[in-house]
Amino acid sequence: MSLRTADRLGGHAAVVGIGATEFSKDSGRSELTLAVEAVRAALDDAGLAPGDVDGMVTFTMDTSPEITVAQAAGIGELSFFSRVHYGGGAACATVQQAALAVATGLAETVVCYRAFNERSGRRFGSGVQRREPSAEGAALGWSLPFGLLTPASWAAMAAQRYLHTYGLSPDAFAPVAVVDRKYAATNPAAYFHGQPITAADHAASRWIVEPLRLLDCCQETDGGQALVVTSAERARDLPHRPALIAAAAQGAGRAQEQMTSFYRDELTGLPEMGVVARQLWRTSGLGPGDMDVAVLYDHFTPFVLMQLEEFGFCERGQGAAFVAEEVLPLNTHGGQLGEAYLHGMNGIAEAVRQLRGTAVNQVDGCARVLVTAGTGVPTSGLVLTR
Repeated sequence: MSLRTADRLGGHAAVVGIGATEFSKDSGRSELTLAVEAVRAALDDAGLAPGDVDGMVTFTMDTSPEITVAQAAGIGELSFFSRVHYGGGAACATVQQAALAVATGLAETVVCYRAFNERSGRRFGSGVQRREPSAEGAALGWSLPFGLLTPASWAAMAAQRYLHTYGLSPDAFAPVAVVDRKYAATNPAAYFHGQPITAADHAASRWIVEPLRLLDCCQETDGGQALVVTSAERARDLPHRPALIAAAAQGAGRAQEQMTSFYRDELTGLPEMGVVARQLWRTSGLGPGDMDVAVLYDHFTPFVLMQLEEFGFCERGQGAAFVAEEVLPLNTHGGQLGEAYLHGMNGIAEAVRQLRGTAVNQVDGCARVLVTAGTGVPTSGLVLTR
């Protein structure tokens, strides 16, 4: 998408409905059932019927295709359907795709969804067990033979270099885990509701792959989340205050791979998120100081620190101190560490609640929220406003 197109996108579409299943470790039902439950809940929240929907967007790595979910949810004809690649990096891009469809007249009402049994079924954290021949598989061939078999091991490489470069210890990652769990503790929908942690708890948790401990790694969750996007004009007649899509962006950096971009010049940042950051600030006309809340993708704690630095909230190497000072409300639903791991879709829902004024951990006067999607992979982001 050109920057000129991105400039025209802002404010033309809005998220008007959010819906989710419960977040669990064993849903006891199919991924299609979870998807349909979340879609219907989002439509009910928006005050719309299945027949109002003419577009659907989801991820790859998903077992419930758009047409199957549409049929099961009672949705009729579709004039727009789309899938976005790269796992969690797709979350905000689903909303971008929906907003583009609405802004250009390809569709009037688009549902974005993600649903999986990621704990009781396929477990992304178990890493690569079988790989069909592909360009991505060839890239992984430079890492897998050396024991880098899981997402945690891939992230650990960058995390170790980050600590070395800035003279930090693994304790630098604790503030992210502690803040996430603080908010999760007061969120009834969170898996870790009522279970805050301390920095000492973080330090005592077992190693997964040094320098990452158990409490540096997100959950594996069963559940579904859906969002409804329509025009800003139509949103005025719907029940809830809309979350206007002020800016949306995708980004892939030079020498980009999926969490194994080890051949870049340096490993202490997230160039793909830098691409997103530059687009979001330029096209929204806003900057770090304008954000009231940030919902940052937190599959691993080190990447939260790097995101804060890429977006300009603090200097390089200062992410841990920034989080510890709690200058900016961060992941007020508990994040993927505390609430649930839905590939970032539940984070977008939290941003909508903050803008509506209905969040459990509501930030007074919240009017602008930054949301990001998967890091270490081609990624995406949103600026949502009232």
